[in-house]
Amino acid sequence: MTKNGSRTVNPPLWLLAELTYRCPLHCAYCSNPLNLGDAADELSTEEWYRVLDQGRELGAVQLGFSGGEPLLRKDLELLVAHAHQLGYYTNLITSAVGLNEKRIEALKIAGLDHIQISFQSADPDLSDAIAGKRHAFAHKKAMFNSVKAHGFPMVMNVVITRQNIESIEAIMALAIELNADFVELATSQYYGWALHNRDALLPSRTQIEEAEAKVNALRDTQQGVGPKFIFVTPDYHESRPKPCMSGWGNIFMNIAPDGLALPCHSAAMLDLPHPNVKDHSLSHIWHDSESFNHFRGFDWMQEPCRSCNEKEKDFGGCRCQAMLLTGDPAKADPVCSKSPDHHVIEEAVAKANQGCHSTALARTIKNSQLILSVKP
Repeated sequence: MTKNGSRTVNPPLWLLAELTYRCPLHCAYCSNPLNLGDAADELSTEEWYRVLDQGRELGAVQLGFSGGEPLLRKDLELLVAHAHQLGYYTNLITSAVGLNEKRIEALKIAGLDHIQISFQSADPDLSDAIAGKRHAFAHKKAMFNSVKAHGFPMVMNVVITRQNIESIEAIMALAIELNADFVELATSQYYGWALHNRDALLPSRTQIEEAEAKVNALRDTQQGVGPKFIFVTPDYHESRPKPCMSGWGNIFMNIAPDGLALPCHSAAMLDLPHPNVKDHSLSHIWHDSESFNHFRGFDWMQEPCRSCNEKEKDFGGCRCQAMLLTGDPAKADPVCSKSPDHHVIEEAVAKANQGCHSTALARTIKNSQLILSVKP
């Protein structure tokens, strides 16, 4: 714990290593940036080693390997082994496309602690259509069973949108069939490709309420047995914003494939001098960089956040969402009903509430295929 001016800066607890933006899937809700980076700019193995070393020295204890699809990095097992030797708790966040028995065994030997596999639906045809890849569903199921057989704690992640919300009971049944430990039913957050397709993806309030009721009903019958289901509602349907990353530069550091160090997954969109790990140490970045200090604390806040008695709970909400929806990252997150820009959220929700589900589903599938033609 160190002092930075008048602020106390705790060490980061969680480091996310985005190894690549490359991905074999083409999901319309993906939070990958619209201007995907060049694979030639990705950090080398040795550069990642240095990042992981510095992260532990700084105090990080949890490490996520993600992307894109991290399995596309041939050095993934080497990075896992290095992280294990340093004492990180490691988690692989993957689509399972590219996973096989040999790699599961190699990851186990390397010391990987945890695996999270994404599913798009419980229906094979719909799942493959959403993912934009044929036969992905069958492979995901096979790999989920294999990962469980190797003794890994398993999280199933399903992004919930209009595409699949009506089949949430079937999704939960699939999780029970696969004996998942945790199941995150997380409604899409609208950044990157998801914002581009928001009108076709955002569920109506009725759909959200009905889906949550179904999750709660199943929980009531479980009596502590089976997967633990976590249902995350979209903040568009809330009156207060989420405490994004538990506060800017508070517990989390994201390293992008090209080495940019970011306070959250989407912060590269903000007009800030984001430092690069190729040029600066993680300690300097965390404690001294303008990017990580810019929205720390409360002094940066405008009204109504500055005088709000809830600012220590939500930290003003999401800076990236404020930028995307108002053009000013220092404004209150428009999700908040106190925000003067809350009408942009109300308009999006009203459109979702009026939309026909079957029409939206067909439109979303079309958009997903449309993205295939323009997304690298």
